[in-house]
Amino acid sequence: MGFSSKISLFLCLVGLTLAHVSLAQNSIQDFVNAHNAARAEVGVGPISWNKTLADYAQNYGNKRRDCVLEHSMGPYSENIASGWSGFTALEAVKMWVDEKPFYDYETNKCVKEECLHYTQIIWRDTTSLGCARVRCDSGGIFVTCNYSPPGNNEGERPY
Repeated sequence: MGFSSKISLFLCLVGLTLAHVSLAQNSIQDFVNAHNAARAEVGVGPISWNKTLADYAQNYGNKRRDCVLEHSMGPYSENIASGWSGFTALEAVKMWVDEKPFYDYETNKCVKEECLHYTQIIWRDTTSLGCARVRCDSGGIFVTCNYSPPGNNEGERPY
């Protein structure tokens, strides 16, 4: 095997490794684990993956290849986010969980900033989720997660 063939093989292996790492950063388990970590912090039971919700999220994500942050207005609760080309599942969920300081349990309200993404993640009655990560036409990434049963019911506490 010549030097140029060895270099080509090496670059091919590096590419496959990077593709594997990229997929691993956006696996179903990444979405589930990140949600369950936030739920465990407040003593709420774990959430599990649901293929019907994931299919719904994927279908809607495919319609949002423009990366516009617009909700589907479907039958499920929904969190959406967008970022640049390396935007991962973990980064999207972290963005939502980072709203935690803005939720005031005593008043059951968001203070100063948005917190409804966070309260959906920790909603006690929600038992399943399905998410999708879609590359937008601009090169960005659109992430959507759908939840069932839906949460964020007005006047109710998440836990």
